Amino acid sequence: MRARFGPAGNSPMFYEAGHSSSLEVPAFLAKLGLSAYEYQCGRGVRVKEEFCRKMKQAATENDVTLSLHAPYYINLASSDPAIMESSLEHIRKSLAAASAMGAARVVVHPGSVKRDSRQEAVARVESLLERMAQTLLEDYPGIEICLETMGKINQVGNLEEIIRFCQIHARYVPTIDFGHLYARNGGTISTRDDFREILNTVGEGLGAETLSNLHIHFSPIEYSQGGEVRHRTFQEDYGPPFEPLAQVMWDMKMTPVVICESSGTQTEDAMAMQAMWNNIQEGREA
Repeated sequence: MRARFGPAGNSPMFYEAGHSSSLEVPAFLAKLGLSAYEYQCGRGVRVKEEFCRKMKQAATENDVTLSLHAPYYINLASSDPAIMESSLEHIRKSLAAASAMGAARVVVHPGSVKRDSRQEAVARVESLLERMAQTLLEDYPGIEICLETMGKINQVGNLEEIIRFCQIHARYVPTIDFGHLYARNGGTISTRDDFREILNTVGEGLGAETLSNLHIHFSPIEYSQGGEVRHRTFQEDYGPPFEPLAQVMWDMKMTPVVICESSGTQTEDAMAMQAMWNNIQEGREA
């Protein structure tokens, strides 16, 4: 089974190795045994078409699967018409960049609950996603919008909400961020049964194919009563653990893309996850 692992953005390790341009990332990752890369547009989509074309070529040559993270300030739950329209425009720009880059997935944060009720916020997200399905998606065939589970309690995007959103259209699929779920659930996700329950819920809600090819974010995370505080690293004493999840994914014959969002060690920690996966594979095939 082929699972793909890689970092979100460029870690200090990349620059310490003497690299400077993101166009060098695919070859850098391939030499490390990694095969996925999530290009970060969290602070805005500011990439030119020529850069995207070169990134596509570099990724293809090095067998690295690309995804793109849309701007963090997208808020599909907003009641402000101007924010709604700007959010849709940021997603459009993300789709255009992903298309030029050959990235098959665009990761999107759904938004936050502000003054209104959670029910009203969720309804607004659904309304904008339905509008997107009728307008934006047809202009960018083949690209999936990966709606991410979020880590703060006041953010729209618990597991049930993300599954509900993804049922709107076949090209809406989840990004299951296990660190975020761990944070908003008070650190209660740690065993194989815990991870299996989450994955079974995804499969039951969205089908076996979506589950098998799941887009995953993973990193240890610090949390408080309100949920996520900050991302941490594998070298620190924070959960959730990756190995039980890897065991369950192997047992379920999944072929996910796993993007590491550890703070500053995303490449090293992606390599650690790849090594755990390889060890499981070798043990099962022995």
